[in-house]
Amino acid sequence: MNWLLNADFSTAPTPLPLTLLGLALAFLGGHLVAWVYMLTHTGLSYSKTFVQSLMILPVIVALVMMVLSNNIVYAFGLMAVFAIVRFRNILRDTLDTTYVLGVIVVGMACGTFKFMTGIIGCILICSILLYLWATGFGNRQRFDVILNLHWSRETRELPEMERIIKRHALRSVCASQRSHRKEEGSDLSYRLLMRNPERMPELLEELRSLEGVTRVNGILAEEESEV
Repeated sequence: MNWLLNADFSTAPTPLPLTLLGLALAFLGGHLVAWVYMLTHTGLSYSKTFVQSLMILPVIVALVMMVLSNNIVYAFGLMAVFAIVRFRNILRDTLDTTYVLGVIVVGMACGTFKFMTGIIGCILICSILLYLWATGFGNRQRFDVILNLHWSRETRELPEMERIIKRHALRSVCASQRSHRKEEGSDLSYRLLMRNPERMPELLEELRSLEGVTRVNGILAEEESEV
């Protein structure tokens, strides 16, 4: 217990076991955040290498903080190294930046031997991320299916098709309608709030059997497809 609270309340020299404990906790903290990321991630930007970087980054940051050890000469030397070795990575998801900052802070806490601060911070960060995932906080999505099709009949006959949609959807909105000069009809795109999303294949089958409907496909809407 004294090792866990060593640097939270004092600046005494740190023994080798304390250094190993710091690196181990940094790895475990990064591992925990990486698990939360794997569980909560949605969309198309998932990357295995990004998950792996969440695990190794806290260990690297912890090592950096241990090397610096309040030495300004080491700090300037580290700045020179980073100026030579540059790396860039574009994060597609804004929340990915939060994960990166989270593991960096956990690594800094472990690297400065503030273990209790790092443990509490890691648990708190993971708890907040799990809460955001479980509650869908901030999500303004009101539709769960994107329906695309081609209507080759006259526009005034659309209500016949829309009656089928209304049987399956609580709410529907025609998001786009495009006409082509080279062919009759229009390409239509609907946003639907399904009564039961699992019955989407039945809706698609009914639409395909209707005269004048072709190129029917339905896509489950994700957070990146909010309307």
